[in-house]
Amino acid sequence: MQPILILQHQAPEHPAYLETWLKRQQIAYEIRNAGAGQEFPASIEPYAALAVMGGGMSANDALLSNRQAEILILQAVLKNIPVIGHCLGGQLMTRALGGTITSSPEPEIGWQHIDYENNALVEHWFGPSPTPTVIHWHYETFSIPDGAVRLAGSPACPNQAWALGPHLAMQFHIEMDERKTQSWVQEDDANWAAARSKYQSVQDKDTILAGIQPYMLQHQSTAEHIYRAWLNNTLWADRLQEDK
Repeated sequence: MQPILILQHQAPEHPAYLETWLKRQQIAYEIRNAGAGQEFPASIEPYAALAVMGGGMSANDALLSNRQAEILILQAVLKNIPVIGHCLGGQLMTRALGGTITSSPEPEIGWQHIDYENNALVEHWFGPSPTPTVIHWHYETFSIPDGAVRLAGSPACPNQAWALGPHLAMQFHIEMDERKTQSWVQEDDANWAAARSKYQSVQDKDTILAGIQPYMLQHQSTAEHIYRAWLNNTLWADRLQEDK
């Protein structure tokens, strides 16, 4: 069976819980890491599905990896190969489908509440009891491409997720695990410090770490449902199991 292709943009933006779940399901995958100097593949043909991870750059930046990712996303959409995007990945999906990336009304960093739309697609993608609190790290946001359905929003950022057929774009980081969360908050930067002083939607290190215990279990339960829904239309569908 064909493997899953995972596009990683920077070393800190590894697939984390997505990789854990794929290993648990015994699903083959291939990671291409632009941050390690690897070029992304020219064609989506050898792969059963595409996952695009986050990154500290803007989706609008004139980077080869950004444009390569958009080409692969468009190829996958045209061939009905399921695509899932995490934060920057969701923004690149939006650009590939003709949408726009702009500054978020407010940046979001840390654990934030989101509101889900009242439609059947929400339960399909996120399950009957999805986590109401997700972890973010973004200063920009995506529009909803033509033909896509908005699935969630937040007070600080109205567009949190959209779906189009077998494809899902998220503004948040559903792939997070405890190790990745702890790693992210170790290095402060000027943008984060400035945003903390201005926006309630931007948390500090201690608040983010304190959120691991109350939020991470349901966060990962929702991630499992999302990843099963994403791969249900692939050759792997008969291999998927409920996690024990």
